[in-house]
Amino acid sequence: MSAQGLEVIDHSVHLAHEWIGELADRLGYVSRRSALRLLRVVLHRIRDHLQPDELAQLSAQLPILIRGFFFEGWVPKKTPIKERSAADFLAFVASHMGQNEEYRGRDDIKCVFDLLNGRLSRGEVEDVRASLPEQLRDMWPAP
Repeated sequence: MSAQGLEVIDHSVHLAHEWIGELADRLGYVSRRSALRLLRVVLHRIRDHLQPDELAQLSAQLPILIRGFFFEGWVPKKTPIKERSAADFLAFVASHMGQNEEYRGRDDIKCVFDLLNGRLSRGEVEDVRASLPEQLRDMWPAP
């Protein structure tokens, strides 16, 4: 029982910690803050490639707190973006990771994709991957 009687919030916090902890472990990061930052950046860039219906379906499978991060800063009229190349995706993520010493590029992004493969339904992952440009689909292994 929650100390405040708000089990839905407690559960959401717990799930967010699970996701972030699992990602930090996959990455081998010491900093969970860095793992969260990477998750947010990759989710934002995926989000910006999706049509609203697909975006809503994906977000419904995210824990509430991570769903909030997912929508943070979203400007619907600027999406979907036209970026087509893996190099542009990688550059975007790198620019938003800043001077993070733990970040290693493509391999770390693949860890985010592996987390999503393990936490989202297979059908949703397949739908999202199908919505992405070919070079981005190639970066995200099939579930």
